[in-house]
Order: sequence, then structure tokens, then C-alpha cells
Amino acid sequence: MRQKKYEDFAYVLDVFPASQLRARAPNIVVHRGEFIAQLLGEDFFTLLEAAVPKDHKPVVGSRIYIGRDVPRSVLRILRRVNYEDLTPAARASLESAVRRIVEENEKRFVEFFNKSTPITPRMHALELIPGVGKKIAMRIISEREAKPFESYEDLRKRGGIQDPKRALVQRILSELSNPEEKYRLFVRAPIFKTSPA
Repeated sequence: MRQKKYEDFAYVLDVFPASQLRARAPNIVVHRGEFIAQLLGEDFFTLLEAAVPKDHKPVVGSRIYIGRDVPRSVLRILRRVNYEDLTPAARASLESAVRRIVEENEKRFVEFFNKSTPITPRMHALELIPGVGKKIAMRIISEREAKPFESYEDLRKRGGIQDPKRALVQRILSELSNPEEKYRLFVRAPIFKTSPA
């Protein structure tokens, strides 16, 4: 059985009145006076919509607790959404939220460079990172065998990646926005919606 992937923290991408959601998703139950927050999960980059109280709306760009314990900043999680379900404002906020996650979780992402493996006989996971071709991938593998990378700066100096943070952000945004993406290094696969018959 696959392990369920729950988010404990998320970044607020947009907040809007529940009436706007009713027009797009009439089957979602929202109550009068509630607002909807579009969120980006911190661990699996899950895109979510949650009901939030009108008088305690979270600020766009803030990191909030959405886990199972109370108190939490949301009334309830309504649903998972895909990139195309995001409002224009949420899409505009997405890159800065991803950048914050990449910056504030350096150890986690550096660990990817230390532990990633080939995904096919001909391609290494490292090659999916923008700016990393076969040559740089081989250099990273060689360097990490000598001594694991310790920081983004270490990756830049010894691994030869110009801007590791920027490369990671580009990769994550690509995985978030492209439903056809075959390989997912960081982002949870999108939900496939059944079309009405």
C-alpha cells in the first residue's frame, strides 16, 4: 500500500471569497462568510484549496500550518487542485513560494544531489535539473563520492552548477505546471480529473 502524502505546512498563493469557487466547482461545499485559500504544500508541493475564516484570512505569501492537529490556520482542506485550477494571482505567487521552500530547506535539496540515482539506463536524475548535462552530472557524482555536498555554495563550487537554487526552482515549477511531465523528482503527480460523461 502506498503511503499517504499529507502536508503539514503550506504557503498561501491566493485568498478569495468562496462565491468565486462556487462558480468553478459547484459540487464543493462552502459556507457563507468563508474564504478560499489556494495553497502550495511544503513537503510534496501539493496544490490545495482550503476554506478559511473570513475574519482570520491568511496573508498571501505566508507559511501556515495545515496539518491534522488543532489549532490550525484553515477550517478544512477542500480538495487537491492542479496548476490549471490556480487563479492568475496564485500563479503569479507560485515562483516566490517555491523559491522560499528551496531556500529554507537547503539540507533537503542538497541531499537530492548527494543521493539521486539513474532513472533510466541512459539518464541520471541529475540531468533533469536545468543546466545539468551529462558532463556536470558526472562531475557531481565524482565529487559527492569524494565528499558529500554540504550546501548550495558547495554545489556551485565543486559541482559546477551556476545557481543551484534557481535550477531547482525552475525544475519544480516545470513539474508543477506540466501535467505531461514523465519524471517527478520533487512534485506530487497531478490529479487526473474524470470528465463528465
